[in-house]
Amino acid sequence: MDKRSLDLVFAVEQMIKAKQHLEVSFNDLQDRLSHSNGQNDRLNRDLKNLGKVIEEREKSILELEQRLSDKNLKVDQMMEDFRELQSTLSGEIDELKTIIEFERENYKGLLQKYNEVAADKNKRINELEEKNSRLEVELSQMKQKFDALRQEKTHLLNLVNDFTNRMTSPFASNGETFHGDRAE
Repeated sequence: MDKRSLDLVFAVEQMIKAKQHLEVSFNDLQDRLSHSNGQNDRLNRDLKNLGKVIEEREKSILELEQRLSDKNLKVDQMMEDFRELQSTLSGEIDELKTIIEFERENYKGLLQKYNEVAADKNKRINELEEKNSRLEVELSQMKQKFDALRQEKTHLLNLVNDFTNRMTSPFASNGETFHGDRAE
């Protein structure tokens, strides 16, 4: 074999090796491609599933946003009602404070009048008690005087009876006609 034939054989061998190497690389790349296609299919399925999950979550988010919006409307309405109620109650409270202040002033006036009336009543009671005491003393003195007069009257009556009895005793025999004239 000459050098050219050897070079040619060597080149053909190199080409065969390169072809085998290319076939191995091709097979390896084919395996990698099929593996990548499998992963790609799996990722596409995952992507579809995640798309569904995202859609469901978006629907849930929309529902939650709608509910939140409804609740915010209710809260706004309740706040408005609260403000109106607070305004109404503030007016009523101010009115009640005015009434309470008026009633306190009335109470102070009535209490002052009561204290004046009570003082007058106590003064009058004291005056009446003093008068009662004086009258009791006078009554006691009058009872004493009355008793003294009664005793004196009784004494005088006894004296008159004694005198009458003495005067009529000597005339007892004539006294019957005298008593008869007296009786008529």
